[in-house]
Amino acid sequence: MDLSDFKNSLSQSHPPAGISIMLEALWYDGKDNWNHAHDLVNDLKGQDVAYVHAYLHRKEGDDWNASYWYRNAGKPKPSCSLEEEWENITKHFLQI
Repeated sequence: MDLSDFKNSLSQSHPPAGISIMLEALWYDGKDNWNHAHDLVNDLKGQDVAYVHAYLHRKEGDDWNASYWYRNAGKPKPSCSLEEEWENITKHFLQI
């Protein structure tokens, strides 16, 4: 699956089968369901989950919390648009 396929799947009612929890959270966020996306990653540990969690808090506008999660993810806080960051993170997780 590539980014185009992933974006096309947003027209479906359920995320694609077999995707990671990080991609599932990004899928729900892509469908404007921030709360469900956040619920999926909120209680999980690890740098990959922290990366998605950071993006979600940046999108929420909670800069302090976003910065905390970017540090946990070992990633710099990006200066790109939220749309560009969503695409970059999605491509990252589609490749692993």
